[in-house]
Amino acid sequence: MPGIRPIGHEERLSLVEHLDELRTRLIWCLLAFVVAFGFCYWQNDEILEIVNGPLKSTQHLDRCTEGTQDPLEQSACFQIELGQFATAAGAAFAGIQDTQERLAKLRGVPAADRAAIARQARAAGRAARAARAAAQAVPKNRERQPVTLGVTEPFVTTFTVAGYAALLLVLPFLLYQAYAFVLPAFSPAERRVALPLMLMVPVLFLAGVAFGFFVALPRAVDFLQNFNDDSFDILLQARDYYRFSIVFLAVCGLLFQIPVGVLAVTRLGVVKARTLQRNRGYVILGIAVVAAVATPTPDPVTMLIAMAPLVVLFELSVLLARVFEKRHILEPDDWFWGEDEEEQDDDDVGRPSGAPLS
Repeated sequence: MPGIRPIGHEERLSLVEHLDELRTRLIWCLLAFVVAFGFCYWQNDEILEIVNGPLKSTQHLDRCTEGTQDPLEQSACFQIELGQFATAAGAAFAGIQDTQERLAKLRGVPAADRAAIARQARAAGRAARAARAAAQAVPKNRERQPVTLGVTEPFVTTFTVAGYAALLLVLPFLLYQAYAFVLPAFSPAERRVALPLMLMVPVLFLAGVAFGFFVALPRAVDFLQNFNDDSFDILLQARDYYRFSIVFLAVCGLLFQIPVGVLAVTRLGVVKARTLQRNRGYVILGIAVVAAVATPTPDPVTMLIAMAPLVVLFELSVLLARVFEKRHILEPDDWFWGEDEEEQDDDDVGRPSGAPLS
């Protein structure tokens, strides 16, 4: 299918044909993004629920018994206590109503007293119903939610989040189209170098996004939302929260591209794996600096959590680079980046077996 399958290295296309191929692939990318965006916008409630996950658990209501200084947490604790009081008061008023009704039915009670007791029983019944209604009206959802300030902000924010989710969903297809477009420029040997790197990019990026969302982002949001919270009414605007989350996850995805960078520089001969291994300390120091910048919290635990997978990825990539270097030594023809292999084969035609190269 045009615009989907890669063009062979041996095929020769004119400039116009290359531009036509580029246009076709861009159209396929746009169509894929539109389909993914339609799906994400249809499921925007679920997507927003997922993205708001790290924010919901930042309100620590377990500190109610200890006495929190956060104004919002104090309001939530008051609601909890009010609900418990209303529940207890409803049960108490219901008991008073039952007692008063039984007293009114006793023999020997004067008519005036019986009427007064009946009125008190009815009042206790109304108080019991009001207390039960108040207990049921206490907010059950005490998790933090981002707030919107503008008239169009709910719609624009939902639209933006759906767009980023669609881009993440269609990313493997976009990278494949980019790879298929540049593939004809590579010789078979060069293709064996580029293919593993191109396949690693989306996998590592998605792994970095998953690590950031499930591990690093919740800790960063929890720390930032509770930092000096006794001095502020911390209300988080939806637009700012989603922008921070998207940038944070994108940085995590890019940081997980360390193996791609290491394999690229080693397979291109810029640096050897042994050199990277000897200078491991400097690399780990650089990773620590990058992790400290990428995780905007002075919390050392969060920085160490962000550092751990990067160090592991670096060590694995160096190990993989050394394996490829050994293969390069054993199979030098597979790593030839000079003249075309077909030209080499043509030069060898007619040469006697064992004859020296000219």
